[in-house]
Amino acid sequence: MRYFSCQYFREVLQNFTMKNLALYSTVAVLLALADATYGLKKEDCEVCMTVVEKFANTLTPDVRSDTKKIEAEFRKFCKTSKNKENRFCYYLGGLEDSATGILGELSKPLSWSMPADKVCEKLKKKDSQICDLRYDKTIDLRTVDLKKLKVRDLRKILSDWDETCEGCIEKLDFIAKIEELKPQYMSHQEL
Repeated sequence: MRYFSCQYFREVLQNFTMKNLALYSTVAVLLALADATYGLKKEDCEVCMTVVEKFANTLTPDVRSDTKKIEAEFRKFCKTSKNKENRFCYYLGGLEDSATGILGELSKPLSWSMPADKVCEKLKKKDSQICDLRYDKTIDLRTVDLKKLKVRDLRKILSDWDETCEGCIEKLDFIAKIEELKPQYMSHQEL
């Protein structure tokens, strides 16, 4: 029967951990490279990328260089936002009623002229809800049968037009209001 010394076990353990360390290091480097090459795509974070691009295009060179000015401009930008873009502004702290504020995570990268996809990656690390926002599907009023839509969708059509339906109770009331306003909001070619 052969006896193994403590020194032998130490050497085996050291060799085992050195091999594992090298393997784990290689895997970590490969994952980091994969993450860098496969960054966020527009469809992965569509609202964030759209809003950041739209906002960045409104900035003048003197505003772009100052993070405080960028934050002030973003707050102004958010006052006119609607729907998902308004929710994005809420998450970042661009609205007065926002519960949190991570505007610095937007303003600093924009002051460095960082592209929208990279800005959104940084924002996603701070708040994953930011990339969960998706735009609603648009309803083609030329082809859709309004009777088959839900009341929620009919209300959304009116909301998109900045219209209300006072006294509307039934689904048919909403449909009548949309039919009444359709010529006003759609060009003659679309009708």
